[in-house]
Amino acid sequence: MRPRGSVASALFGAAALVVLTGCAGADGPDVPTRDPATAAVSPATATSPAGQVVPATPTKALLAERETGRLAALDTAGTTLTLLDPAAPTTARTVTLPAAGAALAQGTPGEVLVAAPDRVLKVDVTAGTVTETPVDGDVHSVQTRTDGTLIVGTADGTVRELRPDGSVARTVTGLVSADVIALTGADITVLDRKQTAVVSVRDDALGLMLRAGDGAANAIADPQGRIIVTDTAGGELLVYSAGPLVLRQRFPVSSSPYALAYDPRSNTVWVTCTESNEVVGYDLSTGIGVEVGRFPTVRQPDAVTVDERTGDLFVASATGEGLQRIGVDERKRGQ
Repeated sequence: MRPRGSVASALFGAAALVVLTGCAGADGPDVPTRDPATAAVSPATATSPAGQVVPATPTKALLAERETGRLAALDTAGTTLTLLDPAAPTTARTVTLPAAGAALAQGTPGEVLVAAPDRVLKVDVTAGTVTETPVDGDVHSVQTRTDGTLIVGTADGTVRELRPDGSVARTVTGLVSADVIALTGADITVLDRKQTAVVSVRDDALGLMLRAGDGAANAIADPQGRIIVTDTAGGELLVYSAGPLVLRQRFPVSSSPYALAYDPRSNTVWVTCTESNEVVGYDLSTGIGVEVGRFPTVRQPDAVTVDERTGDLFVASATGEGLQRIGVDERKRGQ
């Protein structure tokens, strides 16, 4: 067996850093793993959702494209992307994808990226056209830099940097799965759901790895350079900084926190809680999360996004119970 490598792991509740080591053989990595955390099953809604709700197919990923404000909703099968203008939600465009998508990310202005097996799909949100960038592996996550460089993570724990022409600039291995990528400046941080850990990526190797609760599900980066992670199994929100990777905040969030979105206009992180069909907003500026809003949602709120131009909050149901819009005025009345 060949050494898989050593990383420092901060175990919550322990007083010291320990070094996790492992090896990789024919049967895969010899490291502690768990089944990836998933959203808790929601009960039937007991309270009418806040704001307005329009019909929508069951949705697992949602993104408000930064330039146009158009919403991209990926269905739970990953085969259909619905594009709609929030001002005219009944005039949606449906795009059939050439491969089943796993996640969405902002691309160049006017473009949404879809992580898919053996490729990254680039969807023009106005025209609905799709182009493909080939990738070696089952892509679970993707992000782009301003120069058009793509950072992709695959199911086998590989992180690749692709130049704008699609050629590979570097490849870093050693994770079990590279499920979510967060970019903060020049720093790359990856969430590995099977190890429930976040890990930094250096020039040609993995850097520091920190434990991310009992079962981390999702992560985002915010404009302040923070990496925000939902510990779905442990019922917590974790906040890290990169360069070096440090855990800055950790506080409880009840009812199974899952999906994340950030509103730069109000500096609020929004977290969906699937056990209670709620979305909760937190201000992170004081060093500990301070709740600033809580609203009832559609059932099974597995996806959330914020229109950065307006501050409107959108929540999508994974059981087909609609797409919810909670406007800024609605949030002010509810606070």
